[in-house]
Amino acid sequence: MSMPDVIQEAPGHRPFWEAKPLAAMSREEWESLCDGCGQCCLLKVEDEDTGAIYLTSLACKLLDTQTCRCSDYANRKKRVTDCISMRPKHIDDLSWLPQTCAYRSLAEGRGLEWWHPLVSGDPDTVHAAGVSVRGWVRSEKGVKESAIARYIIGEAG
Repeated sequence: MSMPDVIQEAPGHRPFWEAKPLAAMSREEWESLCDGCGQCCLLKVEDEDTGAIYLTSLACKLLDTQTCRCSDYANRKKRVTDCISMRPKHIDDLSWLPQTCAYRSLAEGRGLEWWHPLVSGDPDTVHAAGVSVRGWVRSEKGVKESAIARYIIGEAG
């Protein structure tokens, strides 16, 4: 997915993410909240006994690990059947979303961080701030399903 154009607000008006609840946002506004960190595209492992969710250092096969964007966003649900579509009604159920996620942050009543592209005006600040997965993840391509647990890096959320 390419970075949406920054949505300009009229002078003297609050930005849409401060003025609207998540459920009232247009699709364009909603999509622009994605900061491009790629963290939601990390593979997760669930402990069947406890329900705990663990993150791995493996990224979905569709994630471009340099841009931290989906390489086939329009068709991702067809190509990766367990891909999660972020929607306002689902945010509270996604406890594994990182604290830095704009969707989670806004749902919890916090604002956007300085490095968020909508605030900074620059899609690279998320990488410069060290929030993205750029530079430390690898694609799941070529990793056997039985080996995924070896890549666990910690509990999600």
